[in-house]
Amino acid sequence: MTSTESGDLPDVCVVTHPLAAAGENATRSLLDILSAITGVALVTADLPADSEIRGTHELVELTRKGAGDSVLVAAVRFLLNQFRMCRVLADRDEDVVLFYGATSYLLPIVVARLLGKTVLVEPRGDVPLTLRLNWERRLPDRVARGLAGLVRLLERAGFAVADGVVTYTPSMARQLGLHPEAPDVYPTGARYVRTDAFHVAQPYAERDRVVGFLGRLDEEKGIRELAAVAGALPDDVTFRFIGDGDLREWLERELETEIDAGRAELTGWVDHDDVPDQLNDLALLVLPSQPTEGLPTTILEAMACGTPVLASPVSGVPDVVREGETGFLIGSRDPGPLAERIGSILDDGDLETVSENGRDLIESEYSFEAACDRYRRILAAAGPARSR
Repeated sequence: MTSTESGDLPDVCVVTHPLAAAGENATRSLLDILSAITGVALVTADLPADSEIRGTHELVELTRKGAGDSVLVAAVRFLLNQFRMCRVLADRDEDVVLFYGATSYLLPIVVARLLGKTVLVEPRGDVPLTLRLNWERRLPDRVARGLAGLVRLLERAGFAVADGVVTYTPSMARQLGLHPEAPDVYPTGARYVRTDAFHVAQPYAERDRVVGFLGRLDEEKGIRELAAVAGALPDDVTFRFIGDGDLREWLERELETEIDAGRAELTGWVDHDDVPDQLNDLALLVLPSQPTEGLPTTILEAMACGTPVLASPVSGVPDVVREGETGFLIGSRDPGPLAERIGSILDDGDLETVSENGRDLIESEYSFEAACDRYRRILAAAGPARSR
């Protein structure tokens, strides 16, 4: 046990699946929170060589091989990693094991319970849907849906076996088929924003009519729809795509005329340290995503910078983006209605007030201190090896 300011809390072993860049950022955020209140170690696979996690947290790396391009190879590595995790967990002293994103890793979840540890699972989003969208590009739809259905069954079994499920917000819990008021559901585990780095540097009243998207330029982010939106906006509005991805070259060809006229911009990849400057240059951030993420960090970071957000009402988003108060919710992803909605918001929305409300919400509920308080309560409520 580790003594903390709030009393004795159990040490935590965080288990994740192989980490890509987005998963690494979210995991680092969670580790920062937990290490501020108790002892923490990370069990993972395929951690990037230059990861900031190395050297800052205790790390057990199972393998440096990723999931692989082949579904069969990915399935074999998925199974082998679970066996490796079981061996590692048997040797760990932590009272609590938190499966972060790795909610379909049923075998180590069961083994951790049998070892007498308290097991928490924390989904980062709708993993089965993410996998299905990816597999549908390479496999027949029926096969992709079947494989994703199997992953969903494993995830549901993991929820049932675990002592508790942590979600970012109550709406995310409901989307996953969980009751946010159930005794084994902890629906307030949202991440934090570095409010010192992400702050209002450019007063909202001084910003130009620049609308933007920030993230991966790929199918699930609604990039093709946004390209059509960019071409339909009034001439005095610029649409800026901030990021990189598979659709970068397609965007350059599709928006060649708009780019030449200065009505569309593609920045390419932007280092995370430069993201606050980009967000401070926007009058509105648009995120027409599918419900694959529980609560996109970009939304929280934009609001911290005083940038209003227009986002799809999926997963945990409506708990943060409150229509007309802290942001705006997308009613249709179709380019025509979406372009009209953007124009209406820019012309008629009380955007300075929305900007202030968004920043206030982040400071009160999504600061580092607020996140630490939430996880203190979660660990205290879960307790070591409590009976179900």
